[in-house]
Amino acid sequence: FKSKATVTSEARLQFVSPYAFEAMQKVDVVRLAALSDPELRLLLPCLVRMALCAPADQSQSWAQDKKLILRLLSGVEAVNSIVALLSVDFHALEQDARKEQQLRHKAGGSNGESILVSQLQHGLTLEFEHSDPLRRLRLALSELLAIMNKVADSNGEWFLKSSELFESPVYLEEVADVLCILQAELPSLLPIIDVAEALLHVRNGDWFLCLLVANVPDSFNEVCRGLIKNGERQDEESMGGRRRTEALRQLCQMNPSQALNIRAMVVEECHLPGLGVALTLDYKPDTADDAVSPLVSYVSGLLLGTNGKVRTWFSMFIRNGQQRKRESSSVLWQMRRQLLLELVAILPRSRSTHEPNDSVEDAESSSGYSGLREEHVVKASALLRLYCALMGIAGLRPTDEEAEQLLQLMTSRPPATPAGVRFVSLSFCKLLAFPTLVSTPEQEQLMVMWLSWMIKEEEYFESAAGVAASFGEMLLLVAMYFHSNQLSAIIELVCSTLGMKIAIKPSSLSKMKTIFTQEIFTEQVVTAHAVRVAVTNNLSANITGFLPIHCIYQLLRSRAFTKHKVSIKDWIYRQLCETSTPLHTQLLPLIDVYINSILTPASKANPEATNQPITEQEILTVYQGSTAGVNELLNIYSITTQLLILYYILSYEEALLSNTKQLALMQRKPKSYSAILMDQIPIKYLITQAQGLQQELGGLHSALLRLLATNYPHLCMVEDWVCEEEVTGTLPLLRRMLLTSNTCRYSQTQLHDAFQKVPSSGPRLMRMLDHLTLLSAGDLIPYAEALTGSMGLLLGPSVPRRIPQTLNKLWMVLNTVMPRRLWVMTVNALQPSVKMLRQQRYIQNDLMVDPLIVLRCDQRVYRCPPLMDIVLHMLNGYLLASKAYLNSHLKETADFDRQSQTISNLGLGQAGQPDTPEVTREELKNALLAAQDSAAVQILLEVCLPTSEVQTGPPGAGGDAESLLQSMRAAPVSIKQEEGARRAEGEGEPDGGLLSDLREVQCLICCLLHQMFIADPNIAKLVHFQGYPQALLPLTVAGIPSIHICLDFIPELLAQPQLEKQIFAIQLLSHLCTQYALPKSLSVARLAVSVMATLLTVLTRAKRFSFFMPTLPCLVAFCQAFPPLYDDVATLLVQLGQVCASDVSTKTRDIDPLITRLQYLKEKPQEVLVPGGDKSKLSLPQRAAEELGGADPDVQLCYRIEATFMDIISTSQHGL
Repeated sequence: FKSKATVTSEARLQFVSPYAFEAMQKVDVVRLAALSDPELRLLLPCLVRMALCAPADQSQSWAQDKKLILRLLSGVEAVNSIVALLSVDFHALEQDARKEQQLRHKAGGSNGESILVSQLQHGLTLEFEHSDPLRRLRLALSELLAIMNKVADSNGEWFLKSSELFESPVYLEEVADVLCILQAELPSLLPIIDVAEALLHVRNGDWFLCLLVANVPDSFNEVCRGLIKNGERQDEESMGGRRRTEALRQLCQMNPSQALNIRAMVVEECHLPGLGVALTLDYKPDTADDAVSPLVSYVSGLLLGTNGKVRTWFSMFIRNGQQRKRESSSVLWQMRRQLLLELVAILPRSRSTHEPNDSVEDAESSSGYSGLREEHVVKASALLRLYCALMGIAGLRPTDEEAEQLLQLMTSRPPATPAGVRFVSLSFCKLLAFPTLVSTPEQEQLMVMWLSWMIKEEEYFESAAGVAASFGEMLLLVAMYFHSNQLSAIIELVCSTLGMKIAIKPSSLSKMKTIFTQEIFTEQVVTAHAVRVAVTNNLSANITGFLPIHCIYQLLRSRAFTKHKVSIKDWIYRQLCETSTPLHTQLLPLIDVYINSILTPASKANPEATNQPITEQEILTVYQGSTAGVNELLNIYSITTQLLILYYILSYEEALLSNTKQLALMQRKPKSYSAILMDQIPIKYLITQAQGLQQELGGLHSALLRLLATNYPHLCMVEDWVCEEEVTGTLPLLRRMLLTSNTCRYSQTQLHDAFQKVPSSGPRLMRMLDHLTLLSAGDLIPYAEALTGSMGLLLGPSVPRRIPQTLNKLWMVLNTVMPRRLWVMTVNALQPSVKMLRQQRYIQNDLMVDPLIVLRCDQRVYRCPPLMDIVLHMLNGYLLASKAYLNSHLKETADFDRQSQTISNLGLGQAGQPDTPEVTREELKNALLAAQDSAAVQILLEVCLPTSEVQTGPPGAGGDAESLLQSMRAAPVSIKQEEGARRAEGEGEPDGGLLSDLREVQCLICCLLHQMFIADPNIAKLVHFQGYPQALLPLTVAGIPSIHICLDFIPELLAQPQLEKQIFAIQLLSHLCTQYALPKSLSVARLAVSVMATLLTVLTRAKRFSFFMPTLPCLVAFCQAFPPLYDDVATLLVQLGQVCASDVSTKTRDIDPLITRLQYLKEKPQEVLVPGGDKSKLSLPQRAAEELGGADPDVQLCYRIEATFMDIISTSQHGL
């Protein structure tokens, strides 16, 4: 700012200098004494009042200062007139002023009678000259109040009040003295803000205002804020706005330290934008900042800030300012001129569009020709962004001179630094955003040369500047967008790079599109250049900007690589190997579009135009060391790379299956990845790792889970997730932290030796296994082979139960990280040890094709619950895997087989051999899966039987009617000895008890069957239509909660023609009625009784015996569960008895009046039982039947009928 007193060009009025204002503000007497007489004259009103009025500060230092002030004033003649002004009675003056205001208010503001001033004889100036001090005060006060009233009544309309008193240059100083004294002595009547507002409406008002504020320096901020609040939104639009701006600008020149604060008030209120710019132009910082000028910073902050209201307000200032004629006094044109000067100041000195550089020069000479100095790069970037904002947001229309200089700056060549890379990117985007800057052929040639330089120097810039995202990727990306006509994507790219939203018309890019697609970047050049671009090292979401991956993604989408036969597979593989967390958002879309380009040709005319998939060897390289444990796995490649490759493989396989029809029509069959490869990838371990990194991996974890649920359902079992919570939860973690034992570490060899010496090495083996339970799942991987390979040794006698139980826990932990390999190892380890035959080594594919291999294990496993639990877990997993395997196999082969057969039929003309319909293949697959599941269920049910009970008859033929537990008690001693020998001494209970190994195995099997029946109710239907031993019905009905669904299809089972199935249905129903006494059970039981009554009339004598002997005891259960069925059952029994008795009477005499007894039992059942009698009496007829007529089936049936009657009566009487 100016350090000396400024002088106006019109009236040559002297303003208060910043030096004088600071002296007044700080009351620095020494500085005041140094002022010249003209400067001191402006401050006399305040100094005189200071010297005459009684001070509040009574200190000695102020007394000395006051003496200096008096000495300073003693030589000034004008002091006497000011002293005379202060001698007036201001109280009376204020009362007269208020009376005059009331009078004017009543008169409606007309200039009638005045209390302050009587009739003037002469003009106001002459009256002022000839008046005494009091009259001078009255004249000035009357004039000021009139202006203030007019301002209050003007409703914001601007006016300029012609006042002789404020315009006469001779009396300006005396009027200023009067004005300052009046405001100081009558502050309530004349608020300084209102006085300041009134002074804007008279000539020389800014001078009066500065003097008024200089004499009351504490009011500076208050006055400025008031003037800004009352100001116009656009100050350049009106005379009042310009006068207000000029007054505030003079105030800030008087007090430059507060200029930036006043500018902040302007932005806060969104008033007087020209003032903000003017203050910035006037501002001269103490220390010059070479980077960015204050003007560039201020205007950029307004247009590029987050406050939309401020942005709109200032943009309106730019637009409105352009509509007026160019005026040198306009703040907008002053701003534009200053910006242009700053731009020209940093331009390379030798730039000229008329002297293109056609000669071949090296890098140094070319950079020297048009090089931008390094210290100017940041400033140049800021200027470019500012001009983009001015043109794109505020609508600035550059002049020819501005456009020429801007183009010169944009096409200059910066040094190879990160700031230089940023400058080139901004220049390039500005060219795209405002192509009208290039208007002449010479300018177009300059631009083409500069773009060619960009292509040539891009790699050098990236290496020299040390940045990952250079401008080369942006060039490629824009070229690809132009080739694919994605103009909206180019606009989005430009706005993103510039950091502002600019309205760019797609039609304006036509010239640039022609230059790019025909002169600089043909599509073939784009693809060839893209492959040579280096991958981004350690690509992650932390690396922002436009990277090579964006370019490759767009080229893959437009199928440019396949169109021009450029291989991109190696580049994608290298980029996937150079990734880290957090995951870059472009990686998953890149993999998806790459897979699509492998499977789908670019055009139907050229079906071979596809990319190559990643080879199996390259995939294996990523996972090498995965079998050696966690640490080695993670040292080679990052977990991000391994997860991305896994995502690629799973997505590729899924896309291959979903596109089989299209591929078959094109006679293409891309190769699928082998099962051997998939077996070597630790899928479950990787998913477990991804689960802990979900926030850093974005959507990769959920995408992998979706693919696994489709392709590998056996790795997504609910039981596994629950087990993982038990393994990785809080309690196991605390246990490992608190019970760590680093002193005893065991090798795989030691563990293997301990297993070989079981049971003698039992305690030592247990110590080893307990130590292994403290290890994490990853650290346990090296011990997997030793643990699984020795499982068969635990089936021998005298092995403590705790060893297989601990082994079961360790197996479940390993199952969370390596399930598939663990299952294969376990199946091979549990094969029967037959010395005569060589054991077969199964692989993963064998077990998915035939899951029942799991159950072909050593028979002793069926009586070892911890190992049986493992077997059932594997069986459930392989059944699910088999379904997924057959589904994928069907999709993979169906379309190709059908397509080839159709073509062969067309070629050979075999019209008589139609194509096998797809529905048939689907039905065959479903039938195979159903047979597989039902076979597994039947085998498991057979395992539930005690080993002594070998069912020789057909399933469902009835068998013994005793309960399973009774038959278990009657098991041979050999089984007891075998199972008892396997227990450690003192463990368990006798095998007949509820805690036997068989009982535990039965519970495990029932849990699995329950889950299978819930997952697919058709399995339950199929198994029960096949039937199984009647002795298992109490176990299955009580142990499988979901078996109640059998009530839905028992009527259908009763309708089957086979007698065995009807018998099994009735026996199953009897147990269900006892277990689930529901209304639905009652209706089905009533139906069963009705079916039995119907069959009585149609069955032959032999079949009648075979049917009713096993089903009559079921009637007891019906009546016990549903007493209302008693009448129907009794009627059925009487009818059956009559039929049987009639058959017996034709052959021999009736040794026992059966019919009479049956009728009696039906009518008076309560009289049959003797009080205190027991059930043994009811068993006599049955024994008599065996003794007297055992050889005759009808006689046996007769006595069975009577026994059934007695059982029903007994249960009803005793409530059993």
